Amino acid sequence: MRTETLQFPSNESAIALAGAGEENLKLLSRHTGVQLTLRGRDVTLLGAPKAVERCLQVLQSLAPYWKEEKPIGSPDILTAFHAVDTGQMDEYKDLQKNVLAVTRKGEAIGAKTFRQRQYVKAIQTHDITFGIGPAGTGKTFLAAVLAVQALLNDECDRIILTRPAVEAGEKLGFLPGDLQQKVDPFLRPLYDSLYEFIEPAKIPDLMERGKIEIAPLAYMRGRTLSHAFVIVDEAQNATPAQLKMVLTRLGFRSRMVVTGDITQTDLPNSQDSGLIVTQRILNNIEGIAFCHLSAADVVRHPLVQKIVAAYERQ
Repeated sequence: MRTETLQFPSNESAIALAGAGEENLKLLSRHTGVQLTLRGRDVTLLGAPKAVERCLQVLQSLAPYWKEEKPIGSPDILTAFHAVDTGQMDEYKDLQKNVLAVTRKGEAIGAKTFRQRQYVKAIQTHDITFGIGPAGTGKTFLAAVLAVQALLNDECDRIILTRPAVEAGEKLGFLPGDLQQKVDPFLRPLYDSLYEFIEPAKIPDLMERGKIEIAPLAYMRGRTLSHAFVIVDEAQNATPAQLKMVLTRLGFRSRMVVTGDITQTDLPNSQDSGLIVTQRILNNIEGIAFCHLSAADVVRHPLVQKIVAAYERQ
C-alpha cells in the first residue's frame, strides 16, 4: 500500500476539489480504488501504488481549477481520467485554457469535456451542426454562447432562436393570454441562455431592432435566413417536414445549429421525430456535422448525470 498527501493552497481550494458532500472524492475513489481523506487543506491518498499514482495525476491535472477555487464537477474529473488514461494531457490543458465567453457575472465559459469541444469546433467550422444528446450536456447553451459572440463580433447581423411549440399535457388554447404569451413558455429556455450574457433589459431593444428573434418554428416557413446565426432547439419535437422546412431556410453567410434529445420526444407515438429521420438522411453530407453527447457530458447538478445514466440503462 502507498500513502501520499497532497496539500492545497487553501481550505477553499481543497473544498473546491472535494465537491459538495465530498462527492468528487467519492467519485475518484470509485474510479481508482484509492481511499481519499480530506483534513483541512490536506487530502491523503491510501491505496495500491499504481492506483495512487493515477489518482495523483488526475488531481494534479485539475490544478487550474482548484488553484483558483473554481467549482469542480464530475465532467471535469471524468475528462481528466480520460486524458490521463489516453495520454491526452496536452489536449486537456488546451481544453482548460479555452474560454469562449464570460458571463455577466464574470464566469468564464468554455467546453468542459472533449465531446463538448468537438461540438464547439464543429459549429465554428460547419454551416449546419447537429448537437444530439441528453439534458444538461450544454447543447443549446454552448450554441447560444457562440451565437452571442458572433453577433458582438459582427460575424452575423442577427440571432434567430426557434423551437417547436409542442404541447406536453396542456393545449395552447387553454393557456391564458395572446399568441405571444401562449408560446413564451416554450421559448423560455432560449431566453434563459441569452440572459447569461446580455442584460435582460437590453433584449427587448435588440428584438425590436431585429438583432435577436425568438419565435416558434412555424414562423420560419417561407423565409430566407441570411446573415444570421440560427439555433433550432428541441428538434426532436419537430416533424420530418418541419425540420426539412427550417433547414432549407438557410441563406448566405448564415450558420445553423440544431439541437435535440432523441430520447425525449413529445410528439404523438404515431409521428416520427424529424431529428431521427434527418440524421439518417443527412449523415454523410459535406458541410453538415453531427455531434453526439452523452451522460458523461452533463454539466448540471450531479444527480442529473445519474438520472440520465439510469434511463440510458433501460
